[in-house]
Amino acid sequence: MGYHEPHGFETLTGGVKAMNLEGRLGRERERLLGMSPEERQWRKQWVKDQHLSPNEPRFVPELYKELNNPLRRLYRKPLDMLFEPLQGVLGKQMALNVRYITGRFLMFTFAGFYGAYWLKYNAHTWETAKGWDTTLTRPSILPGEPGFPWVSQKSKPSDYYDKGFKDSPI
Repeated sequence: MGYHEPHGFETLTGGVKAMNLEGRLGRERERLLGMSPEERQWRKQWVKDQHLSPNEPRFVPELYKELNNPLRRLYRKPLDMLFEPLQGVLGKQMALNVRYITGRFLMFTFAGFYGAYWLKYNAHTWETAKGWDTTLTRPSILPGEPGFPWVSQKSKPSDYYDKGFKDSPI
């Protein structure tokens, strides 16, 4: 039985086993124990290599098309076009944050309106078994309140669980 890498390992490293470049010097405690001059020079170069150049990170359109499928690019396009001019005003990171919040707000709003519409126009009736089956509970009336003792307004057993049958024009 061989060792299995976590899912997605091949896509992150191109099928090559990942390598720890920091070695033992990645842990602060190890660095405090003492470093040889070669390790000190290596660590200095490693820290220097972590700094990005001023023109990074770079946007590569081909990579964007490769990582985002056509449907995702299609539904992202309207907000991308809206927030592209705002990058100069708000700054790139702030425009991305506002775009993210706006997109999520619009999705939740659409889902809420759709849910409200569905609940309103897909009632559970005697004709269909779809929709939410809602029932009204009797009012809570305590002793000493007007209307106590509460008596049901339904006179016969067929009045219960009617679901609009008696009001139908048939």
